[in-house]
Amino acid sequence: MKAEIRSFDPAAEFHTGELCGINELSNTPNDPGVSIARATVKPGVTTRWHRLPGITERYVILEGNGRVEVDDLAPQEVAYGDVVIIPPLCRQRITNIGCGDLIFLAICSPRFQQSAYQDVENE
Repeated sequence: MKAEIRSFDPAAEFHTGELCGINELSNTPNDPGVSIARATVKPGVTTRWHRLPGITERYVILEGNGRVEVDDLAPQEVAYGDVVIIPPLCRQRITNIGCGDLIFLAICSPRFQQSAYQDVENE
């Protein structure tokens, strides 16, 4: 790995079947230990139930208000500065309960790879 600075590119955001926008801020084979994505969930939207085998994910709420559901925990409201820790294989989803966008960082270790994503909406 070498030192570098990556500039934020709003145009790099893409929309997923999970019902959110993702901007991969840092996710490369050169840094396999971690990935950082900026996620955006529109008002009233609930992401699909999913899990990530072998990956611990952390949500760091940057903007907006949400209700997060993780595994067997009771649903809990989250807002700016809150951190949600999601161990591997825990099913998860988040709902935007505010009027504006819900924006959070999704920090994964090891780094997120699409092949690890498991949709469990119908389980």
